[in-house]
Amino acid sequence: MPLTQAVAHQLLRALPSPVGPGLTGDEFRTIETWFGFRFNPDHRTLLAAGVPGGDRHWPDWRGSPALLGEALSAPIEGVLFDVEENDFWLTSWGIKPSSTDKAIGVARRALAQAPVLVPVHGHRYAPALDLADLPVLSVMQTDVVRYGDTLADYFHREFGVGTAEPLSSPKPVPFWSTLL
Repeated sequence: MPLTQAVAHQLLRALPSPVGPGLTGDEFRTIETWFGFRFNPDHRTLLAAGVPGGDRHWPDWRGSPALLGEALSAPIEGVLFDVEENDFWLTSWGIKPSSTDKAIGVARRALAQAPVLVPVHGHRYAPALDLADLPVLSVMQTDVVRYGDTLADYFHREFGVGTAEPLSSPKPVPFWSTLL
């Protein structure tokens, strides 16, 4: 069930972090245009209700575009790091080139097809897909773990706020679910 404004407000009120005013329509458009993605409906509902802050783990959506860009590129850069340093390769990418530079190029082109992962808190991300009830993923290089079946489930598991029922069949996220 998609996140409602009422549930978003409930989750944010219960957080141990300060919460600022929600993002406006203009702020959403600016962020999405600047970085080339669209927030998924649940993430949009949450951030319209309020923007958590107070520590470096919450993305500052009104802050430095450079820092936001780093947070948005971290999942892809982590996979590329593992291609370069840890011999990571997916068979779906074809035969791995013998040159590291060529392998990174192939991986980068394949990763360009993956949905953007949008930071929620620290290295927890919400997929930028136009679907509700998407999982929240913890991503550290190619170590990907589902931290919540939905955004509400994630808030319940990570911060102990709200109530959420895990889904019997969490929605897959193109590319990223192959690393689970």
